[in-house]
Amino acid sequence: MEKIWDEILPILDVEHDCILSAFGDLTVVFQADLPEIFTLADEDYEAFHQAWVKAIRVLPKHSVLLKQDWFLESHHQADFSPEETSFLGRSSERFFNERPFLDHRCYLLLTKKPEDRKPARSLFSNLRGASLVPEQTIQSQRLQDFLESVGQCQRILEDSGFMRLRRLTNDELGSRPRAAGLIERYCFLAEKPEHPLLRDISFREGLTVGDRHALVYTLGDAADLPSLCSSRIDYPRYSTDRTKFSVGFAASLGQLLPCNHIYHQYVVVEDAQKTLQKLESKRLRLQSLSAYSRENSIAREATNDFLNEAISQQRLPVKAHFNILAWADSPAGLKEIRNQVSSALAQMDAVAKQETVGAPPLFWAGIPGNQGALPAYETFDTFAEQAACFFNLETSYQSSRSPVGLRLGDRLTGKPVHVDLSDEPVQRGICTNRNKFILGPSGSGKSFFTNHLVRSYYEQGTHIVLVDVGHSYRGLCDLVQGYYFTYSEDNPIRFNPFYRPEGDALDTEKKESLKTLLLALWKKDDEVYKRSEYVALSNAITGYYAFLDTHPDVFASFDSFYTFLRDEYAPVLARDRVKEKDFDMGNFLYVLKPFYAGGEFDYLLNARENLNLLEERFIVFELDNIKDHPILFPVVTIIIMEVFINKMRKLKGVRKMILIEEAWKAIAKEGMAEYIRYLFKTVRKFFGEAIVVTQEVEDILSSPVVKQAILHNSDCKILLDQSKYRNNFDPIQELLGLTEKEKTLVLSVNRANDPLRKYKEVFISLGGTLSRVYRTEVSPEEYLTYTTEETEKLQVAAYATRYGSLEKGIRALAEAMRTKQKY
Repeated sequence: MEKIWDEILPILDVEHDCILSAFGDLTVVFQADLPEIFTLADEDYEAFHQAWVKAIRVLPKHSVLLKQDWFLESHHQADFSPEETSFLGRSSERFFNERPFLDHRCYLLLTKKPEDRKPARSLFSNLRGASLVPEQTIQSQRLQDFLESVGQCQRILEDSGFMRLRRLTNDELGSRPRAAGLIERYCFLAEKPEHPLLRDISFREGLTVGDRHALVYTLGDAADLPSLCSSRIDYPRYSTDRTKFSVGFAASLGQLLPCNHIYHQYVVVEDAQKTLQKLESKRLRLQSLSAYSRENSIAREATNDFLNEAISQQRLPVKAHFNILAWADSPAGLKEIRNQVSSALAQMDAVAKQETVGAPPLFWAGIPGNQGALPAYETFDTFAEQAACFFNLETSYQSSRSPVGLRLGDRLTGKPVHVDLSDEPVQRGICTNRNKFILGPSGSGKSFFTNHLVRSYYEQGTHIVLVDVGHSYRGLCDLVQGYYFTYSEDNPIRFNPFYRPEGDALDTEKKESLKTLLLALWKKDDEVYKRSEYVALSNAITGYYAFLDTHPDVFASFDSFYTFLRDEYAPVLARDRVKEKDFDMGNFLYVLKPFYAGGEFDYLLNARENLNLLEERFIVFELDNIKDHPILFPVVTIIIMEVFINKMRKLKGVRKMILIEEAWKAIAKEGMAEYIRYLFKTVRKFFGEAIVVTQEVEDILSSPVVKQAILHNSDCKILLDQSKYRNNFDPIQELLGLTEKEKTLVLSVNRANDPLRKYKEVFISLGGTLSRVYRTEVSPEEYLTYTTEETEKLQVAAYATRYGSLEKGIRALAEAMRTKQKY
């Protein structure tokens, strides 16, 4: 027989941000933000569990706590707004568009039942009918007492540091025109409040809500429960023989259950003294009957143990019930749901019990505000400690709201998440600097991650200086049309540190960098310079730029500087009678002559292109061919220093980044260790960040520069696959200051990757406080831009030549790859 919804709905009204049921139950609803899955340590689970136990204990008697976790199949919606103008950005949006994932929402419902309400026995006893008004609904003091208890519960949970609670308002609980509230969404199993849709609810042939066919599985009988429970459980997919990876005890019923479902977790707090008295009476009855049945004897012992534990350890006896409401869009999908739910319960060592007759009252009791209608026969007696073990404690990965960062992937599904590794950690006090240390062996995906990181920051307006060995960033640099400095015999590396943009004054930083360069060209590493030589060079530089001001036709370069010294400055020194022992001009000109026109290195400091490095936002210095050159490498290193320090001090309010790949080893050997130390200690003051990338752990152990300067001043540590050090990870853990939780996370990287998708995982630690493992998954266009495989790079170059530009070539090659995969 059909019923009109308004006639049977057990909700009387929504007011004062509370739900009032037809039987006088008062309910307050919170939306809860839980910790992200795969991020908690063993001790975190235990602390979170204890917070739940404390929160349950402050609830008044005759109250119900319902934790309602919604897990809805959803798809990532790409942003194709006009603001997304970069080629790789648009490619990434298209690649991740419609990526499926499980969207999670958690609601905490706290209900106070009237003290004289009788327990529900069936669905029909829960249908709305005429009744007297309960006393608590007309006495304001009762409401205030309940709200105080709710406030205490909220503070306990939030003070734990693991979750945030936000109380839902009248509009969010009830419904408005064209917007469904929580009550309506539950009744019609609606995904989003913006798209309300009325559906018929039928219990004739199972539970159906419109075209959705639902199943209910319960944990409502003590006989079906696992023999042991705890706050956590091992997750074998990410565990190793040396580390045990933890997830919540009920995680298999939450984020790890890949179907549309709602996980209900009920804890009913009754009068503890009356509950113990009933159990004592039950024990006496069982004792008198124990001689007639072994089952009675066992039940008597179990009841006796329960009473002893309740009294000796001051446990709070409660009634608990847990059920999973799962649904599919067609009857054919129910078979898969049965398999998934049964498997999830089996992972907890619990027996799957599908409700048929009991499904309607359980669905009815799940209506927000109607928790008092939970049938008593569906509950079992336990303690708050055991009941809290069955709570879902985790949610999916969440995106940062910061505009700065990069796109990484949720570890479970690859759903795109926005991660801020720079500003937000500093603002929250997690990190004191933005520096980063990246460790990843060859083949671990290090180049892809660093390319992706650099590209993301570049598109957000960052000025980037890269020091590379191995041409890892050539493709990205060419695509963004940056400056790429490299050395070859037919096209040697060229700079012009003497160039001064029009309108710029000669400042102290410019003079100091030029003096450092000239002294490095003149003196050996073990030679010291005199004060008089330093003053003479300072005067020479000042005089040279004054000369340029009066001779605008002279181009600023080392050649013109050398000519000025020989023809203009040398006579000045002779007139001032500067002695040779104070400044040997002849020796100076002779030593620097190879860099002058016609000399062996005349190309190095006389460039006429790529001059304005201050305003150029993407600069790559590729040092592979000169890293062992005794003349070129020290000069290039000094120029790199000058370029980035110039950006640090002159670009106010602009983010700066310097990334040093394997070249840091050569830089440290050539007496530039002090520069690295200075850079890592001071770059944070200039809205900048320094990043060092290395492959081998031995490099860290053997370098005091890394240990003392880089590691101590890099609050963000990024590690890629370290599986080859699985049996000897302790030295790395000690050196990097990783916790046991972080060690477990690092060793879980790439252990259970989806074989149908191409990606690598990356571990990121922020200040030793926040640690996550993400996917580094990119679009085919990004892959072709970042690849370091020689055959693929040649293929990209061939397509770029054929189609007239690198972007068009990459687009055509990516489309060809997609077509090939289809067939």
